[in-house]
Order: sequence, then structure tokens, then C-alpha cells
Amino acid sequence: MQVEHRIKVATTPASIFNIYQDVENWHTWDPDTKRATLQGPFDVGSRGRLTPTKGNTVPMVVTKMVHDSCFTVESKIPLFRMVFEHELVPMQGMTEVIHRVTFSGPLTFVLGRMLVKQLNSGLPLTLQRLKALSESLSAA
Repeated sequence: MQVEHRIKVATTPASIFNIYQDVENWHTWDPDTKRATLQGPFDVGSRGRLTPTKGNTVPMVVTKMVHDSCFTVESKIPLFRMVFEHELVPMQGMTEVIHRVTFSGPLTFVLGRMLVKQLNSGLPLTLQRLKALSESLSAA
């Protein structure tokens, strides 16, 4: 089960990636995140915790990282796995930002449907806020 949303932002992939690297401040542009922490650098293998605004804190690990291009974090709870992909695609004078969430595991049937609805309403707002923040920082 997968959810994906995209937005075009008038800034460079590097400027958006700088925002991504500031894990402790994800909550300032992602309304579905109450708190996020990462132990160590923003790089593959680093572990942390994410507390959604609705739900319990879950562990997360960075599983993929290409500086200024993409990163993936994965969260696992018993019988359920969530993979959060963030892609930055350079375009002429802009960047297409893609956020994709994939669910797997036996509990997908139960949890997936609920989370898909929540993500389909939350991800567009998250992307709008990321766009506003990155464009305001680029203009400064």
C-alpha cells in the first residue's frame, strides 16, 4: 500500500535538503510530526524517534541518503513497516518534491487504510508548508 504526493518549489534541491537535515525542526513544516530526533548525523544507519501528532512514538532509521537528492527513513513496529521516501528532482529553475509512504506487513490491512486517509489529507499540507519555508529562505 502506497501514498504519494508532489509539489513544485521555486528553489534548489540543496536548499530543500538543508531543511530536511534539520530533523529536530521537522515539526515546523510537517503538521503531522509532533517531534523528531536523530542520534548522530543525517546519514544512512542513523537512528532516531518520530512522534506523530496523532499516535505513538515510533523508532526510525535512515536507510537511504543521496545528498541534495533523496533520503528514506523506515519505521517498524511489530507486524507493520512504514517507509518514508523524500525525493528532490531538479527542473528548470525549480525542484519537484516527492513524498512517498509505503506500508507493508500483516497489519497493513488494518492500519494502512486508516493511515492512507490521514496521509492523503496531511501530505499536501506538509508539502505546501515545506514549499513556503524553502521559498522564503531562498528569497532571504
